[in-house]
Amino acid sequence: MADQGVSGQMDRAATAAKGAAGKAGDHPVIEWGARLGYAASGVLHLVLAWLTVHVALGDSGGQASQSGALSVVAHQSFGLVLLWVLTLGFALLAIWQVTEIVVARKAFDKAKAAGKAVMYAALAWTAMTFALGGHTSSNKQSKDFTRTLMEAPAGRFLVGLLGVAILGVAGYHIYKGWTKRFLRDLQEHPGHWAVVAARVGYIGKGVALVAVGVLFIVAAVEQQVRKATGLDGALKSLRDLPAGSVILIGVALGLAAYGVYSFARARYARV
Repeated sequence: MADQGVSGQMDRAATAAKGAAGKAGDHPVIEWGARLGYAASGVLHLVLAWLTVHVALGDSGGQASQSGALSVVAHQSFGLVLLWVLTLGFALLAIWQVTEIVVARKAFDKAKAAGKAVMYAALAWTAMTFALGGHTSSNKQSKDFTRTLMEAPAGRFLVGLLGVAILGVAGYHIYKGWTKRFLRDLQEHPGHWAVVAARVGYIGKGVALVAVGVLFIVAAVEQQVRKATGLDGALKSLRDLPAGSVILIGVALGLAAYGVYSFARARYARV
């Protein structure tokens, strides 16, 4: 009887937590913030596309990474204001993803929401760092993280496993774009142009993530931390392939298309 009472209390507490999370997620500020966050993602991907074109043309002056994109924003005349807008959008989108962790029923949906919450929180932190006059490097962060992971027990296995996980995410992006599964994320049909942009965007982003995952696996096999350099290093590796510049232009178009779709998602997202 006592066990049943404790179990009942736990069930009621879980139900109450889900109810509170659901109300928080439906709050106008959080909903508006989530939409702002998707628009912020659009800005970031458009700048990433522009940087990717520069990599394709052999320009090694900047980094085709999230931190590189935010650095470009920081150096614009309106950069400071935009950085704070991006910070707010990413932070509120991260909070909304946290509410999704609580209300989601399936383990896969919870894990996906948790991963996105961490990603958007990291983007908010990076954008705020640049807004406050600081700077950071995604390449260095990737190398430092890989080095720390490599030094752990079974480190090479963990780095390789991370590479496989990234390949899984890449495959899901390609699958989501090809099958139009992204429409499930929307409350209504966004129009033909947005669907085309989403399909091209998800597939292009998936190709870029394939390169990132392969580099992590290579770093694990060869035990060379310097090869796990994140998106920038992956794109520069693609450039060294036969017809690499053409491939990179295709990836840039994909990233730009994803950015365009992100603006449509800000309007039509199911939040």
